[in-house]
Amino acid sequence: MNDRDDTKPATKVVTAGRRKEWTSGIVNPPVWRASTILYDDVAHLRAAAGRDTHHRLFYGRRGTPTQWSLADALTELEPGAEGTFLYPSGVAAVAAALLAVLSPGDELLLVDSAYDPTRGFATGLLRRFGITTSFYDPMIGTGIADLIGPNTRAIFMESPGSLTFEVQDIPAIVAVAKAHGIATLLDNTWATPLFFPAIARGIDYTILACTKYVVGHSDAMLGSVTAGPGRFAALRDTSFQLGQHVAPDDAFLGSRGLRTMAVRLRQHQESALAIAGWLDTRPEVSAVYHPALPNCPGHENFVRDFAGSSGLFSFAFAGGDDAARTAFIDTLDLFGIGYSWGGYESLAIPIDPQRHRSVTTRADTGLLVRIQVGLEDTSDLIADLERGFAAWGAAATV
Repeated sequence: MNDRDDTKPATKVVTAGRRKEWTSGIVNPPVWRASTILYDDVAHLRAAAGRDTHHRLFYGRRGTPTQWSLADALTELEPGAEGTFLYPSGVAAVAAALLAVLSPGDELLLVDSAYDPTRGFATGLLRRFGITTSFYDPMIGTGIADLIGPNTRAIFMESPGSLTFEVQDIPAIVAVAKAHGIATLLDNTWATPLFFPAIARGIDYTILACTKYVVGHSDAMLGSVTAGPGRFAALRDTSFQLGQHVAPDDAFLGSRGLRTMAVRLRQHQESALAIAGWLDTRPEVSAVYHPALPNCPGHENFVRDFAGSSGLFSFAFAGGDDAARTAFIDTLDLFGIGYSWGGYESLAIPIDPQRHRSVTTRADTGLLVRIQVGLEDTSDLIADLERGFAAWGAAATV
């Protein structure tokens, strides 16, 4: 719908992907549910089989305007991107992106703070396929050059890191990778392209668990990979061979959520910063791991590279045991207990990241809670946390 390249990201989330040929004069692209596509005659059928099916009806698995609209919009949010492929989950997106660049005998360098299912895919299926994974410290920066061997083909980043929120020096790692002809992949779910436009920063494949901020309402599973220049064909071919496909209803929910993502992220950011700052003053808390706070590892990288922060972070208790941590979480009313994040509701879960680390340890040893700050009133959330701390204190002194 928008043909201008100079519009701001908040405008693009509203206008992107709404091509006139896909909307037929209405605001939202309709939900096209299709498996079989009918052809006028055999000649038409044969012609379709011999041409590029990108943005062309061919067979339901290749998509309809419902899926194309969301993919197109996500591409527009990444200046310099070539194209985007959609997946039924964030984990599926991670898997397809890695398989697009790795072959038997290759080595992957994977950040030690990566999302556990990403780690599990590397140590599971990739290992079965003869692909080696070496883990690296998220704060390694240019030192990653020392880890590159003759078979290294890809470097996978997640910044901020899962659970402990280390902010990597992405420009330094990208520069090393380009000097060695190595593909770079980034799980950018926390920041989204609104706060970190990864392709413009030199990343080859940027991955979103769209289940989180893109969908934004905790009602659909979705993932995406956006490819940089010259990288989309390998991604698309791999994804087609894997049979990856997103249901049109889920793609529609992703498109609907995308239109409000900019305003939701602003509120997530404001509320999370207020709560993180408040937690940082509490005597029950020994550390707050929020990239926008100075004591978070890689804070200087965050200040330099990011345009904002989202609603997910963690904090460590100053003492107490797991029973006290459990009492804290169980007492919360407005914070639900559940996996995922990025929806409108607040969440809190206990986390133990050291179970998912190979080469790094935390200086702080306090038990951790991960907080997803939703769209509720901040004063209500703080009052809820105060009740939790009261329960923690009672349990910690027993």
